[in-house]
Amino acid sequence: MVNTTSPEPPAPTVPDTGRIILLTTSHRVAPGLLSWPAWQALRSADRVLCADGAHPQLPYLREAGTAVDEAAPTAQELVDACAGGRTVVVVATGEGEPALTDGLARLAGSGRVAMPDLELLPASYDLPGARLLDLVQVMDRIRAECPWSSRKTHEGLAKYAIEEAYELVEAIEDGDRDDLREELGDVLLQVVFHARIAEEDPEAPFSIDDVAGGIVAKLIRRHPHVFGDETASTPEEVKEHWLRTKAAEKRRDSVTDGIPLGQPGLALAAKLSSRVRTAGLEVPLPKVEGIGYDLLALAVRAEAEGVDPEAALRAAGRAYRDAIRETEGH
Repeated sequence: MVNTTSPEPPAPTVPDTGRIILLTTSHRVAPGLLSWPAWQALRSADRVLCADGAHPQLPYLREAGTAVDEAAPTAQELVDACAGGRTVVVVATGEGEPALTDGLARLAGSGRVAMPDLELLPASYDLPGARLLDLVQVMDRIRAECPWSSRKTHEGLAKYAIEEAYELVEAIEDGDRDDLREELGDVLLQVVFHARIAEEDPEAPFSIDDVAGGIVAKLIRRHPHVFGDETASTPEEVKEHWLRTKAAEKRRDSVTDGIPLGQPGLALAAKLSSRVRTAGLEVPLPKVEGIGYDLLALAVRAEAEGVDPEAALRAAGRAYRDAIRETEGH
């Protein structure tokens, strides 16, 4: 018997619409330090595009043998460039190519265009602390271009450091996390601002890198139980390491050396008492009558009992403020 059944028609061929890879990089990472998947995508791409001819990655890509076309195609032009299964890598600018991605979204939403596969590929990632580089750059520009900031000196800024430190303490005592984050930023700004001014000193300039390098070295020296062969299992042992290392560094003649006498009075009295107690000295309080000496005795007593007299007085002051407002009818 002859089979008269007609054969099934062949399935329609689905065109290969290709692939678009949007390659993003962080300006906070040295150019050329890209992830391995990023290098693989760049080397296997049929075409690599970048709208910014001054993009910091371009010299390194070309040095590695990757041809990069300086072009800013529209969404439709990019889709057309992928026709036939081609892969196009777009090296994104600092803004992330919003016009291009918005155009691709509109094309996809229209339902009239066969869209290529679209992949977002981060080629480099920020390390912890990377945003500090942004702060340094912003401060550098402000110092150069702002009429107020460009004229400031260390002496002119000193009062702001004190004010910001007090505002930070207030945020800590209030327990407001948003305020705490903001005030930490304000204190950090003072450090970066002073370091930027210091770069201009004609005789002894230093930079924020010198400041950071100095404190890193100090922390490592004073934590031999973390970075060295010493051991410490209690906070008291850690403090002992810290004081011993600090004493060797400073080579001070007196336990009072290095205590800033301009700090608030209660804090000064407590600091002196702490140094005396830590050094094991027996120093009697001055036998003089007066409110100042009474406060001194209270500050020494508070320090001996593990109480910060400044914080204790601020807490009492807040309670007094609340009582005043209540009396006023607030």
